[in-house]
Amino acid sequence: MAALSGVVNKLVSFWIPNVTLIRRYMPFFFFGLSLIGSVLKELEVVPKTYFSSSRNILNLYFVKVSWGWNLGLLLPFLFLSNSYNRNLIFVLRRLTSLLVATAIWYVCTEAFFYIEDITGKCYDSMQVIHEEFSTKAECRKSGFVWDGFDISGHSFILAYSTLLIVEEMVPMLHLVQHNQKRTVVLDVLYVALNVIVVIWIWMFACTSVYFHDTIHKILGTLFAVLGWYATYKVWYLEPCSPGLPPFHSEHKQHD
Repeated sequence: MAALSGVVNKLVSFWIPNVTLIRRYMPFFFFGLSLIGSVLKELEVVPKTYFSSSRNILNLYFVKVSWGWNLGLLLPFLFLSNSYNRNLIFVLRRLTSLLVATAIWYVCTEAFFYIEDITGKCYDSMQVIHEEFSTKAECRKSGFVWDGFDISGHSFILAYSTLLIVEEMVPMLHLVQHNQKRTVVLDVLYVALNVIVVIWIWMFACTSVYFHDTIHKILGTLFAVLGWYATYKVWYLEPCSPGLPPFHSEHKQHD
């Protein structure tokens, strides 16, 4: 497994000098990317590509089930990376951060669906309104088009997932720096999390360039940043909380 260990070391060597700046400026990066992508979309200067279709493989098998990917990778990674020199109570407490994140994801996405339902109307191909349909699901099931205020769930989930994963990967930097004995499973999970972060950022860029109105994407991104900030920058600093990942202070942001 020397090759795997080499990949982990290279990833850590990238993160160590950059993690503080990345964590500090990533929210601004997402807002900027959303705005620039929206301008390019309005100017129609970006040609249609494989990723301009919602049927692309990354959207179908990754983004559509993105929270499953997040939990599937983060749950064992948190358990293993938070276990070094820590008791079971600490580890279980840290795992509750995934419950909090899941609650934020669920509440926000359900709120987006609700807002789109109460602000929308159902239209047929002749632009005739069908008042008998009060939800997007009913309208689309009947073959019509629903036009409502559609806050971008993609912008939200992709930005929030990235911010969450970047925060939770920090302990690995300490483990590698201090030559702690690691399992193959932990190394595989760490590499997979880095790959998934790249996928989430790429798909966020594609969403910005090809889909949704500007205000919908900005609001989706805003909810993602607020969810991250309220937890990792405010609540998790308090004793009665899931707490921050171990060794977090070694890579503390000086805001």
